[in-house]
Amino acid sequence: MLPDYSWLAWGLIIFSTYLTGVSKGGFAGGFGTLSVPLMALAIGPIEAAGLLLPLLLVMDAFTVKAWWGYHDRTEVRRILPGLVLGVIIGTLLIGSLDENGVRLLLGVLSLLFALYMLLRPAAGRPISTRWAPLAGIGCGFTSFLAHAGAPPINLYLIPRRLAKRTFIATCAIVFAAVNLMKLGPYLWLGEINLTSAWASLVLVPVAWAGVRSGLWLQHRVNETLFYRLIIIAMAIVGVQLVVKALG
Repeated sequence: MLPDYSWLAWGLIIFSTYLTGVSKGGFAGGFGTLSVPLMALAIGPIEAAGLLLPLLLVMDAFTVKAWWGYHDRTEVRRILPGLVLGVIIGTLLIGSLDENGVRLLLGVLSLLFALYMLLRPAAGRPISTRWAPLAGIGCGFTSFLAHAGAPPINLYLIPRRLAKRTFIATCAIVFAAVNLMKLGPYLWLGEINLTSAWASLVLVPVAWAGVRSGLWLQHRVNETLFYRLIIIAMAIVGVQLVVKALG
């Protein structure tokens, strides 16, 4: 049976799923971070994360197939151990946060992400590979809580000066890996259940359409303008979540 959500909730869920798919397809990669905070305006943030994970795994199958072979295997190997540790930390801490606590954390993450997108430095001296484990831990933890692992990985990989295709492919592999790691803990914690699984199944066509759109949009739409719109959206959603959590 499908969840008994309002039309507003379903609208936000469908829109968020599509945005995530577009991001997974490689267009304006980081804005998939908006999905759970956007859903959390209408439903519980933990519930939103559980609903989205099966869809992320479906999207990962599409994107890994599209980008396989173009990724930097060495960078993936550097990041993976940190991912494991970050997911473990998230699993241990999630039980100590209530719904408003998670909503507040999501709001702060949204605001930090918007700030990061505004202030991220232009390419300079490549960052040291010693930061890879820390980026992995940050990605694993924020991804576990809210599928928001893009900022820590971007902070590390963007200064590594990878070619655009290599960067997109490497991110695709890293995010597919961390999502697979989260599946067991999510099932164990009850974040994925029969009701959420039915909702995820219904949304698979939306996820597929988003991925295909992202692949098509890469060379056809001005990403700078799109990024600016997403930064504004992240800031607005972040403020709303903080206010809702503290209200």
